[in-house]
Amino acid sequence: MVAPLPFLSTPMAVEKEWIDYNGHMNMAYYNVLFDRCADQAFEKFGIGPSYAEQRSLTIYTAEIHVCYIRELHLGDEVKCSFHLVDHDEKRIHVYQELVHLDGWLAATAEVLTLHIDMGGPKVAPFPDDVMAKVKAMHAEHAGLPAPERLGRSIGIKRKG
Repeated sequence: MVAPLPFLSTPMAVEKEWIDYNGHMNMAYYNVLFDRCADQAFEKFGIGPSYAEQRSLTIYTAEIHVCYIRELHLGDEVKCSFHLVDHDEKRIHVYQELVHLDGWLAATAEVLTLHIDMGGPKVAPFPDDVMAKVKAMHAEHAGLPAPERLGRSIGIKRKG
């Protein structure tokens, strides 16, 4: 039996315009890479750009928590994982990792997305055909270990 794996994006490179005055990739562009990976994964569900155009339904990000582990620089190439942790009829909870092609972890993200009826706009249930694909990926990912960084919160830890 083959061990389950999260969805992996195609390789993506750090672009020149993303480099800030500190000489590394600006924090905002980590989100761009996570989002590009999510777009590739969402295509598996049939909820890409044509979904919005043809069905007036889409995905919005409700919350994202990014941990910056190691700097990325111009020309660095990464792959991004997409681990579907949980879902219900209107939401998808995902854990993602940006991994340099050399194998080291650059950043992680935990994301909650909402399925949106653009006519409102309002949160709406996934159509049956999409839900079947979400359930299928969730079942594939159910055997994955819980990510160590899943469920982190932000705060300053104080000594007693």
